[in-house]
Amino acid sequence: SHHTTHCHFSTLRREDKAMYHKEKSIQIKNSASALYNNLGVLRIAPRRLTYFTVVHANVVNMVSASWDGLNYSHRQLQSKEPNVVTSTSLIMQAAFCGLPSRDLLVVTSQKGIQMYESDGSIMVYWHALDTPETPTAQAVFARGISAVWENYICVGISSGAILVFDVPSKGSNITLSEVLEEHKESITDLASECSGSQECIADLVSADDGGNLCVWKSGEEFQMLNKITGFDMSCSSVKLWKGTVVAGYGTGQIRLYEAVTGILHAEINAHARWIYSLDIAPFSGLLLSAAEDSLVRVWHLTLTPETNSVEVAHLHNECVTDTQICGAKFCDGDGYAFAVTGYDLSEIIRYTQS
Repeated sequence: SHHTTHCHFSTLRREDKAMYHKEKSIQIKNSASALYNNLGVLRIAPRRLTYFTVVHANVVNMVSASWDGLNYSHRQLQSKEPNVVTSTSLIMQAAFCGLPSRDLLVVTSQKGIQMYESDGSIMVYWHALDTPETPTAQAVFARGISAVWENYICVGISSGAILVFDVPSKGSNITLSEVLEEHKESITDLASECSGSQECIADLVSADDGGNLCVWKSGEEFQMLNKITGFDMSCSSVKLWKGTVVAGYGTGQIRLYEAVTGILHAEINAHARWIYSLDIAPFSGLLLSAAEDSLVRVWHLTLTPETNSVEVAHLHNECVTDTQICGAKFCDGDGYAFAVTGYDLSEIIRYTQS
């Protein structure tokens, strides 16, 4: 069902120049499934490459793109269980996890969790989900993926639990070190502190279908620092930056909370429909929000620790006409470029600062 969208730029003054312009799109083999946060981006600076991943049903489409735009290579990953030929299951998410010693690509499905080398070449680890003998009303799947400093990868599952994997600096000896059982509803998204600041107390935030947020401190044993109760509206995407939780909801709202205290700093009526993706450029404090209303918006966050205040300025609108946006991510830490995927769109659209 394509709903026609007319984008209104009421918030932009006439004399403002557009901040971003559209680059040449990257073609992909299949269109994006209508899943939250359905775009993965990893910059490989030494090789001047960027990897992109987009989930389509039971396949992850992976594109390696050279920065000069001349070379593209494609790879497809299937959600096969090891040793089971026939079984493919719907993939829920694919995300790059950057740890100090290595980058991994993590793929979650209804069957389990796969971890690959970042170029998708080798599967290094597989974790099967406990599926009930008899089908239940509750679907089983994993969704919500985040690397957590310095050696953990956390993955959410539909029961509300969060699996904590301990990842060695090389090799495949990955172990499940802990299961965090605090959420009662399916995990929707996980995010770790992205500013790189070591003085941040909280380094992981988890969100669920009821809009509840849990704030964690990682370690040999993860500690829950705070629970921010939801308001019966799903939180589809969450980020953590400089001790501030940025959460996007089905209402189209974005809320900014102080992670450790749960104080609500700001609430933005950002979109007319369900938010599918948020991203933060950690070096510049730019925030990207993308929703079903066909709008991608860029905001600027300013935190003033002395006065404990957060300011949000709206900088840019991009209307991807007649497209239900599924994923949007910055391509670099400054927010110089971002990429967007949409339902039924067999391309990744890129925008660069003008």
